[in-house]
Amino acid sequence: MPFYPPSTLHKQLHSLLCACLCASNANKNSAPVVKLISGILLPQQGRILINNVSVNSLSDASRRDFRITNIGFIFQNFELLDYLDAFDNILHPYRISNALKLTSEIRNRANALAHELGIQNKLKQPSSTLSQGEQQRTAICRALLSKPKIILADEATGNLDPTNKTKILEALFHCTDKNNATLIAVTHDHELLSHFDRVIDFKDYCPTETPND
Repeated sequence: MPFYPPSTLHKQLHSLLCACLCASNANKNSAPVVKLISGILLPQQGRILINNVSVNSLSDASRRDFRITNIGFIFQNFELLDYLDAFDNILHPYRISNALKLTSEIRNRANALAHELGIQNKLKQPSSTLSQGEQQRTAICRALLSKPKIILADEATGNLDPTNKTKILEALFHCTDKNNATLIAVTHDHELLSHFDRVIDFKDYCPTETPND
């Protein structure tokens, strides 16, 4: 049977760049981390605090509202909707949740973010026609639109070539700092680690097999 090391994972993250290092089979290892941080999964013991809110104490509906207003997601495969243009993809969270209100101010902010990330001329293009770098910038705009305090990036640069990877990281770090947010990047890419303020290696908290009697 698996058991967990006796040490506990108690990390406080405040307005910084944090990398969570997973094993090379990242798709298997990173998904639970992302789901726990975001409240999609609940921990078997302990609790997860975000802005002094115990996420695992909330109801399902309250967790959904808390997640969409406090956490910005950037996924490895971008999770853009092909039938929407870039601008509507950026605004999409505001169309699917009553916890967010779509106003002219939000639309202006979406345009400003797109300009800052260099995709202002791509907003009316279907997302399926965008390059990988443009799709990633669209996803970053969507993640930052609600000014979340946590940006959760799950292998966000995994599909990019080295040049675009560097550009995306620089843009993401800049926007995170400008919005006084905390970036949590779940990755298995050791080359990225030097760019972050802190690194948490989850191999120290993985289950191991109990010795045979």
